[in-house]
Amino acid sequence: MAIRFLGAAWLLVLLCFPGALQAQPGDILMRIWNGVQQAQTRYATGCGNITETRTSRLLAKPMVFRGKFCAEGMERFFLEYSEPEIIRIRFNRDYLNVTTGNGNRTEVFDVGGHVRRTQGYFSKENSIENLKRTFTIAAREDGRAYEMKLTPRTEAFRGRINYIVVGLARQDFLLRSLEVDGKNGVNSVFSIDVTSLNAKPPAGVFEVYRPK
Repeated sequence: MAIRFLGAAWLLVLLCFPGALQAQPGDILMRIWNGVQQAQTRYATGCGNITETRTSRLLAKPMVFRGKFCAEGMERFFLEYSEPEIIRIRFNRDYLNVTTGNGNRTEVFDVGGHVRRTQGYFSKENSIENLKRTFTIAAREDGRAYEMKLTPRTEAFRGRINYIVVGLARQDFLLRSLEVDGKNGVNSVFSIDVTSLNAKPPAGVFEVYRPK
């Protein structure tokens, strides 16, 4: 269940954060919005390394996962942990694959309908009103970074997530950190190191299993 939640959390960030924020001129949200829009135009793909520190009431000590990721727009995403165990998450348009058991077990989720509904919900002219109805938003500038905390208002998200904190580099507005606090008692903090931009991702990295 924690792995499924992790996949859903990444989808939420990919679908809801870019392209959904607007604010009055001079507001910090407007600065973030403009920066993210420019970054989306400038960078088509990005790959790098990722470290997740996971805590839970059921864990005697934090678990640390290390791996790599690649993203192509908002339609394709790949995340693979190599330690302490192999875990792969692939999202390609309509399908989400979650592979565990050291690569031997893959669950396939058809999320196309949910993705399109969410994109439509947040891409309409009144997207800022939708976003504010769905989340309480707190944004701040902290040295070399911008930070946004999204706390769900509606039961659809509130039943699964306590909050999400998104950290963006002030220089290039790329995602540098992410915290997801879940109702299941799992808190995950991700540190993201982008090592390549606009490079062609490795062949097959976004391939997913689809039901026949």
